[in-house]
Amino acid sequence: MRALGRPLVYVGALVAVVLFAGPFVFMVLSSFKQPQELNGVVNGFLPQSLYTGNYENLFATGNFPLYFVNSAVVALLTTVLALVVAILAGYALARFPFTGRRLLLLAVVAMQMFPAVLMAIPLYKILRNLGMLDARSGLILVYVTFALPFCIWMMRNYFVTVPKEIEEAALIDGCGHFRALWRVLLPPALPGVTAAGAFSIILAWDEFLYANTFVNSDEKRTLSVGLDSLVGQYTTDWGQLLAGGVLMTLPVVLIFAFLQRYLTQIAGGGVKG
Repeated sequence: MRALGRPLVYVGALVAVVLFAGPFVFMVLSSFKQPQELNGVVNGFLPQSLYTGNYENLFATGNFPLYFVNSAVVALLTTVLALVVAILAGYALARFPFTGRRLLLLAVVAMQMFPAVLMAIPLYKILRNLGMLDARSGLILVYVTFALPFCIWMMRNYFVTVPKEIEEAALIDGCGHFRALWRVLLPPALPGVTAAGAFSIILAWDEFLYANTFVNSDEKRTLSVGLDSLVGQYTTDWGQLLAGGVLMTLPVVLIFAFLQRYLTQIAGGGVKG
């Protein structure tokens, strides 16, 4: 039975790889196809030649570099702000007893239940009153709001797993709470920080609804909205759209490849509630 189970595991892993990586591989190959291949005049799974015109036209005819920079700035600042607040809040929820702590934690987790569409109108009015419409700062504020519940929950659960005796020993040796947090609690919680950061950067990188609703200026658009502008009412430049999709997906793939060894520790070590 064990001898039969190993091949089944390999087959299942192969099927999963094909299902998840297949669309990306197809997108990469298609981005190097010529217009007549993409329009169906010439059929074939593989490109006839390594045609780079789609990438050249993407950078030459549009504001793709500006969209890329906007997305990078928004995603980076969202991640940094979310992690700073989540680490401090998670530490407080894990270490400091106060009235209503469990209720506050449940409220933080419950915030994840609200769909994005439901919050669009209230957030629009808040940003309008703050004068932050059509601004990257307003978009960052909204993304931090949505990233915080998961990040706080993740950091709190990781801090709980660190024995209190280690932190108490650091405090006795003269460390303050912030220094103990930095030197004692954060190193064991690094997988949680990585997971929270990955969640935040992905949320801000590929989000479309709020980026399309709260930002109107072309020079402030993010990648998701910028690529959507390539889809016309009557015609669509599939070559540029596929090339843009590859360049938008590639940073995410590289980030997960770099953080893989930290993310796998979550599955291996588990998280205590």
